[in-house]
Amino acid sequence: MTAVVPPARPATGLLPVQPLTRFEDGEELHSLLWRAGRGWRMISSAVLGGGIGERSWVLNAQVAHGYRRTDPDRHLSALARVAGVRGAGVGLMTAAAVSRPGRAHSGGVEAVVTSGISVRGWAASADEGTRLPSGPGTINIIAAVPAALSDAALVNAVATATEAKVQALLELGHDCSGTPTDAVCVAARTPVPGGEVHAFAGPRSLWGARLARAVHAAVHEATPRA
Repeated sequence: MTAVVPPARPATGLLPVQPLTRFEDGEELHSLLWRAGRGWRMISSAVLGGGIGERSWVLNAQVAHGYRRTDPDRHLSALARVAGVRGAGVGLMTAAAVSRPGRAHSGGVEAVVTSGISVRGWAASADEGTRLPSGPGTINIIAAVPAALSDAALVNAVATATEAKVQALLELGHDCSGTPTDAVCVAARTPVPGGEVHAFAGPRSLWGARLARAVHAAVHEATPRA
Protein backbone atom coordinates (compact mmCIF):
# COMPACT_ATOMS: atom_id res chain seq x y z
CA MET A 1 0.00 0.00 0.00
CA THR A 2 1.38 3.43 -0.95
CA ALA A 3 0.42 6.99 -0.17
CA VAL A 4 -2.97 8.32 -1.25
CA VAL A 5 -2.96 10.73 -4.21
CA PRO A 6 -5.20 13.79 -3.57
CA PRO A 7 -7.35 15.26 -6.33
CA ALA A 8 -6.26 18.28 -8.36
CA ARG A 9 -9.46 20.13 -7.49
CA PRO A 10 -11.63 18.98 -4.59
CA ALA A 11 -15.36 18.70 -5.16
CA THR A 12 -17.74 21.21 -3.62
CA GLY A 13 -21.22 21.00 -2.16
CA LEU A 14 -22.85 19.32 0.81
CA LEU A 15 -21.17 16.00 0.07
CA PRO A 16 -17.74 16.85 -1.45
CA VAL A 17 -16.21 13.44 -2.07
CA GLN A 18 -12.46 13.33 -2.65
CA PRO A 19 -11.06 10.80 -5.14
CA LEU A 20 -8.07 8.81 -3.89
CA THR A 21 -5.72 6.37 -5.59
CA ARG A 22 -3.62 3.60 -4.07
CA PHE A 23 -1.53 0.70 -5.33
CA GLU A 24 -2.26 -2.63 -3.67
CA ASP A 25 -0.95 -6.07 -4.67
CA GLY A 26 0.35 -4.62 -7.93
CA GLU A 27 -3.00 -3.08 -8.91
CA GLU A 28 -4.17 0.53 -9.08
CA LEU A 29 -7.35 0.95 -7.04
CA HIS A 30 -9.52 3.96 -6.34
CA SER A 31 -11.60 5.26 -3.44
CA LEU A 32 -13.95 8.10 -2.61
CA LEU A 33 -13.60 9.91 0.71
CA TRP A 34 -16.07 12.32 2.30
CA ARG A 35 -14.47 14.28 5.13
CA ALA A 36 -17.77 15.19 6.73
CA GLY A 37 -16.36 16.59 9.96
CA ARG A 38 -18.40 17.16 13.08
CA GLY A 39 -22.14 17.54 13.34
CA TRP A 40 -23.32 14.43 11.51
CA ARG A 41 -25.21 11.33 12.59
CA MET A 42 -25.13 8.45 10.16
CA ILE A 43 -26.94 5.20 9.63
CA SER A 44 -25.23 2.56 7.56
CA SER A 45 -25.13 -1.11 6.68
CA ALA A 46 -21.37 -0.84 6.11
CA VAL A 47 -18.89 -3.38 7.44
CA LEU A 48 -17.02 -0.56 9.23
CA GLY A 49 -18.97 1.98 11.28
CA GLY A 50 -22.35 0.42 10.54
CA GLY A 51 -25.41 1.08 12.66
CA ILE A 52 -26.41 4.53 13.95
CA GLY A 53 -24.05 7.03 15.53
CA GLU A 54 -21.90 10.13 15.25
CA ARG A 55 -19.53 9.74 12.31
CA SER A 56 -17.09 12.21 10.75
CA TRP A 57 -16.07 10.56 7.47
CA VAL A 58 -17.17 8.05 4.84
CA LEU A 59 -14.79 5.97 2.71
CA ASN A 60 -15.99 4.00 -0.31
CA ALA A 61 -13.01 1.84 -1.29
CA GLN A 62 -12.55 -0.19 -4.44
CA VAL A 63 -10.98 -3.62 -3.90
CA ALA A 64 -9.64 -6.15 -6.38
CA HIS A 65 -11.92 -8.69 -8.03
CA GLY A 66 -11.90 -11.95 -6.09
CA TYR A 67 -11.28 -10.14 -2.79
CA ARG A 68 -10.64 -12.78 -0.15
CA ARG A 69 -9.59 -10.95 3.01
CA THR A 70 -11.60 -11.99 6.06
CA ASP A 71 -10.98 -8.75 7.98
CA PRO A 72 -12.52 -6.02 5.78
CA ASP A 73 -13.15 -3.79 8.80
CA ARG A 74 -9.43 -3.75 9.64
CA HIS A 75 -8.55 -3.24 6.00
CA LEU A 76 -10.87 -0.23 5.75
CA SER A 77 -9.54 1.20 9.02
CA ALA A 78 -6.02 1.00 7.62
CA LEU A 79 -7.07 2.72 4.38
CA ALA A 80 -8.73 5.48 6.41
CA ARG A 81 -5.55 6.06 8.41
CA VAL A 82 -3.51 6.30 5.21
CA ALA A 83 -6.03 8.83 3.91
CA GLY A 84 -5.47 10.91 7.05
CA VAL A 85 -8.87 10.63 8.73
CA ARG A 86 -9.30 9.77 12.39
CA GLY A 87 -12.14 9.02 14.75
CA ALA A 88 -15.40 7.24 14.00
CA GLY A 89 -16.34 6.85 10.36
CA VAL A 90 -18.05 4.61 7.84
CA GLY A 91 -16.17 2.31 5.48
CA LEU A 92 -17.76 0.64 2.43
CA MET A 93 -16.17 -1.68 -0.14
CA THR A 94 -16.84 -2.55 -3.75
CA ALA A 95 -15.12 -4.38 -6.58
CA ALA A 96 -16.82 -2.00 -9.02
CA ALA A 97 -15.08 1.08 -10.40
CA VAL A 98 -15.59 4.17 -8.24
CA SER A 99 -13.71 6.71 -10.35
CA ARG A 100 -16.92 8.00 -12.00
CA PRO A 101 -19.70 7.99 -9.42
CA GLY A 102 -23.25 9.10 -10.05
CA ARG A 103 -24.07 12.37 -8.27
CA ALA A 104 -27.37 14.16 -7.81
CA HIS A 105 -29.08 16.59 -5.45
CA SER A 106 -32.63 17.60 -4.63
CA GLY A 107 -33.73 20.35 -2.28
CA GLY A 108 -30.50 20.31 -0.29
CA VAL A 109 -30.11 16.51 -0.20
CA GLU A 110 -27.12 15.13 -2.08
CA ALA A 111 -26.36 11.53 -3.11
CA VAL A 112 -23.24 9.86 -4.46
CA VAL A 113 -23.57 6.35 -5.91
CA THR A 114 -21.10 3.81 -7.26
CA SER A 115 -22.61 0.94 -9.18
CA GLY A 116 -21.52 -2.49 -10.34
CA ILE A 117 -24.31 -4.81 -11.43
CA SER A 118 -22.68 -7.83 -13.05
CA VAL A 119 -23.90 -9.92 -10.10
CA ARG A 120 -27.53 -9.03 -9.46
CA GLY A 121 -30.87 -10.55 -8.64
CA TRP A 122 -34.04 -10.24 -6.63
CA ALA A 123 -33.95 -9.95 -2.84
CA ALA A 124 -36.60 -12.65 -2.34
CA SER A 125 -34.76 -15.25 -4.38
CA ALA A 126 -35.42 -18.97 -4.04
CA ASP A 127 -31.66 -19.57 -4.27
CA GLU A 128 -30.21 -19.83 -0.77
CA GLY A 129 -26.81 -21.08 -1.93
CA THR A 130 -23.50 -19.63 -0.76
CA ARG A 131 -21.88 -19.17 -4.15
CA LEU A 132 -19.46 -16.26 -4.25
CA PRO A 133 -20.02 -13.53 -6.85
CA SER A 134 -17.84 -13.92 -9.92
CA GLY A 135 -17.56 -10.23 -10.77
CA PRO A 136 -18.10 -6.71 -9.49
CA GLY A 137 -21.62 -6.46 -8.19
CA THR A 138 -22.14 -3.79 -5.56
CA ILE A 139 -24.22 -0.62 -5.48
CA ASN A 140 -23.01 1.69 -2.72
CA ILE A 141 -25.19 4.68 -1.83
CA ILE A 142 -23.98 7.64 0.24
CA ALA A 143 -26.46 10.42 0.91
CA ALA A 144 -26.43 13.55 3.06
CA VAL A 145 -29.54 15.25 4.46
CA PRO A 146 -29.03 18.78 5.85
CA ALA A 147 -31.58 18.28 8.64
CA ALA A 148 -31.78 16.37 11.91
CA LEU A 149 -33.62 13.03 11.77
CA SER A 150 -34.81 10.81 14.62
CA ASP A 151 -33.51 7.24 14.85
CA ALA A 152 -36.76 5.97 13.35
CA ALA A 153 -36.51 8.49 10.51
CA LEU A 154 -32.95 7.35 9.79
CA VAL A 155 -34.18 3.77 9.45
CA ASN A 156 -36.99 5.10 7.23
CA ALA A 157 -34.37 6.92 5.14
CA VAL A 158 -32.53 3.66 4.39
CA ALA A 159 -35.79 2.11 3.19
CA THR A 160 -36.55 5.18 1.05
CA ALA A 161 -33.08 5.18 -0.53
CA THR A 162 -33.43 1.47 -1.29
CA GLU A 163 -36.86 1.95 -2.89
CA ALA A 164 -35.42 4.73 -5.07
CA LYS A 165 -32.52 2.50 -6.10
CA VAL A 166 -34.84 -0.32 -7.16
CA GLN A 167 -37.06 2.11 -9.10
CA ALA A 168 -34.02 3.39 -11.01
CA LEU A 169 -32.77 -0.14 -11.77
CA LEU A 170 -36.14 -1.15 -13.21
CA GLU A 171 -36.33 2.01 -15.30
CA LEU A 172 -32.85 1.23 -16.66
CA GLY A 173 -34.07 -2.18 -17.78
CA HIS A 174 -32.43 -4.33 -15.12
CA ASP A 175 -34.61 -7.20 -13.94
CA CYS A 176 -33.42 -7.07 -10.32
CA SER A 177 -33.78 -5.36 -6.96
CA GLY A 178 -30.04 -4.94 -6.54
CA THR A 179 -26.94 -7.02 -5.84
CA PRO A 180 -26.11 -9.36 -2.92
CA THR A 181 -23.62 -6.88 -1.44
CA ASP A 182 -25.31 -3.49 -1.79
CA ALA A 183 -24.62 -1.03 1.04
CA VAL A 184 -26.03 2.32 2.07
CA CYS A 185 -25.02 5.23 4.29
CA VAL A 186 -27.36 8.13 5.05
CA ALA A 187 -26.02 11.10 7.00
CA ALA A 188 -28.20 13.65 8.78
CA ARG A 189 -27.36 16.61 10.93
CA THR A 190 -26.85 16.04 14.65
CA PRO A 191 -29.80 17.45 16.65
CA VAL A 192 -29.11 20.65 18.57
CA PRO A 193 -30.91 21.84 21.73
CA GLY A 194 -34.20 23.45 20.75
CA GLY A 195 -33.76 22.47 17.11
CA GLU A 196 -36.23 20.57 14.98
CA VAL A 197 -35.84 16.81 14.64
CA HIS A 198 -37.80 15.27 11.79
CA ALA A 199 -39.63 12.07 12.69
CA PHE A 200 -40.27 10.81 9.16
CA ALA A 201 -38.16 10.13 6.07
CA GLY A 202 -40.56 8.10 3.94
CA PRO A 203 -40.86 8.93 0.24
CA ARG A 204 -43.79 11.33 0.79
CA SER A 205 -42.19 13.21 3.69
CA LEU A 206 -40.29 16.47 3.07
CA TRP A 207 -36.76 15.10 3.40
CA GLY A 208 -37.60 11.58 2.33
CA ALA A 209 -38.98 12.80 -1.00
CA ARG A 210 -35.83 14.81 -1.62
CA LEU A 211 -33.66 11.86 -0.62
CA ALA A 212 -35.56 9.56 -2.96
CA ARG A 213 -35.15 11.93 -5.91
CA ALA A 214 -31.43 12.42 -5.27
CA VAL A 215 -30.70 8.70 -4.91
CA HIS A 216 -32.90 7.82 -7.90
CA ALA A 217 -31.04 10.27 -10.14
CA ALA A 218 -27.59 9.25 -8.85
CA VAL A 219 -28.29 5.56 -9.49
CA HIS A 220 -29.42 6.46 -12.99
CA GLU A 221 -26.18 8.32 -13.61
CA ALA A 222 -23.94 5.60 -12.13
CA THR A 223 -25.60 2.54 -13.72
CA PRO A 224 -25.49 1.58 -17.42
CA ARG A 225 -28.69 0.66 -19.19
CA ALA A 226 -29.45 -2.99 -19.79
